Amino acid sequence: MSLTQRGPRPAAKFDGPTLLRLLQRYAVAAMILILMILLTAMSDSFLTAQNLMNILNQNTPLAIMAAAMTLVIICGGFDLSVGAIFAVASVVAASLAVNVNPYLGLIAAPLVGMALGFVNGVTITTLNIHSFLATLATGLVYRGIAILVTGGTLIAVRLDDFTWLGRGRIGAVYYAVIILVVFAVLLTVLLNRSTLGRRILAVGGNEEAAILSGIRTDRVKIIAFTINGFAAGLAAAIATSRVSLGQATAGAGMELEAIAAVIIGGTSIYGGQGAVWRSIAGVIMLALINNGFNILNADPFYKDLTTGLIIVAAVAISAAGRKR
Repeated sequence: MSLTQRGPRPAAKFDGPTLLRLLQRYAVAAMILILMILLTAMSDSFLTAQNLMNILNQNTPLAIMAAAMTLVIICGGFDLSVGAIFAVASVVAASLAVNVNPYLGLIAAPLVGMALGFVNGVTITTLNIHSFLATLATGLVYRGIAILVTGGTLIAVRLDDFTWLGRGRIGAVYYAVIILVVFAVLLTVLLNRSTLGRRILAVGGNEEAAILSGIRTDRVKIIAFTINGFAAGLAAAIATSRVSLGQATAGAGMELEAIAAVIIGGTSIYGGQGAVWRSIAGVIMLALINNGFNILNADPFYKDLTTGLIIVAAVAISAAGRKR
């Protein structure tokens, strides 16, 4: 055998760490496929274009919020205020639509969300407190602001110039779904192809090392929370436009659903790794579970039990990956 000849390449090893990485990256996609097969076999009404499009459209606001929450969690933080930001943006959009201009209301919602997200980032970095506690507090403040804006009443908006965003569509595809796809692509490019994205990963992976390498970690955190607030406002504009109603109770619990979707998608709760598409897949998975139980008319208890077990499994995989 000549010196230039090489022997056969060794076969890929599927050891423990490799299998764990595969689970973190693709388990949610495999689970979606399994759920779709099971639900198709159990119900003839599941695998129809109308049902699938309705599932996607109904969960678009949550998917937008989960996509942006991915950046925050990768950065090593949590945002428990996005549900309240959603409420403030919703009532501001509805109020401006009724009293000023419907287009101004739709534009104002994401801008209000972005401003409140910026306040979150500044509060966390200035006071040097954990994002969990900071956003828990600001969320209470924001929810109070939403109540003050509405005076405790509902704001109905019956204007076609306002409802087009949430109800309009091109063919069978809703405008909201198109917005979700564009937003997800932009965040994916930002995370994987930009300097800011690399800095977000670095801050979440090891903040002390990021500081020593010259990264302004406080600025990175502020940007991540600002984007998250913008996403909550954008989701609120879509949802409020769809239901033609602004209310201070809007968005309640959405922060926990968004975090659950991100974790189910395999983003590490310890920061430093994750992907936007997997968080959206986590939302779809939760939506399929909910839709499946509704179609089968099953006991809601088992839906919550199933969802809880999946979240626990995702957290366990994340913790095991950190130990490795």
